[in-house]
Amino acid sequence: MARRFDGRRALVTGSSRGIGAGVAERLAAEGADVALVARTLGTHATLPGSLEETAARIAKYGTKVEIVVADLTDEQQRDTVVPVAIEKLGGTVDILVNNAAAAIYQPLSDYPLRRRRLMFEANVHAPLDLMQAVVPGMLANGYGWIVNVSSGTVKPWQGPPFTWVEPGTAMTVYGASKAALNRLSNGMGVELYGQGVRVNTVQPRAAVLSEGARVLVGETIRPDQVESMEQMVEAVTALCDCDAEFTARSCVSLDLIDEWSLTVRGLDGTALRTEELA
Repeated sequence: MARRFDGRRALVTGSSRGIGAGVAERLAAEGADVALVARTLGTHATLPGSLEETAARIAKYGTKVEIVVADLTDEQQRDTVVPVAIEKLGGTVDILVNNAAAAIYQPLSDYPLRRRRLMFEANVHAPLDLMQAVVPGMLANGYGWIVNVSSGTVKPWQGPPFTWVEPGTAMTVYGASKAALNRLSNGMGVELYGQGVRVNTVQPRAAVLSEGARVLVGETIRPDQVESMEQMVEAVTALCDCDAEFTARSCVSLDLIDEWSLTVRGLDGTALRTEELA
């Protein structure tokens, strides 16, 4: 039986760990050739996971898995990502998942310019540059899927009075960068509508405790504020196969799963039991 992504070529950023690694595995499990992109080739100084580990884990699915090492905050390095991926995969990119992000939480009153610039390089400029790089090939083929991973921090606080959970206003610059990503995705989707290329964002409805998220907020978050990695990956991969009419949307993971009556599957593509989602 043909798998859902047989014959498709995907590029997933931030795939050394977390959501990116999960999405890369799920795409490979369902037949896609995948280019893995991140800075960390081997062992990371503080976080578990690397491109080598992700590639080794998903090699069992029998698809082509290629590694592209690049710091996406560096303009010159990120300009090489799509050309190298195309060369290694042997053809144009059909699916782009912009998952890589920088998250530096600090109050606005003393948030330095260099950190703001780094956040917007990683979370805004890099995704747009990669979108611009893959779009010509997608248009030539007449189809393509771009999924940009966003965040619930785009929502502004309402009040006064104001209520929030930690890290509170320290998330503002990160949220602003993700709000910009949502707007760019919407605009790109509108611009490409009718030409076969879908562009959407998806954010978790609750926190996904990836390796990086555990470091940032793992001690402050309650169990009822968490969704599983598999649920988030299910929503992302659904958008990697959506109809051409579904574009320029800003989606929420669990809402999309409910709306489309999706069966949440494991990273290997097999259906999960309800208790495994807890």
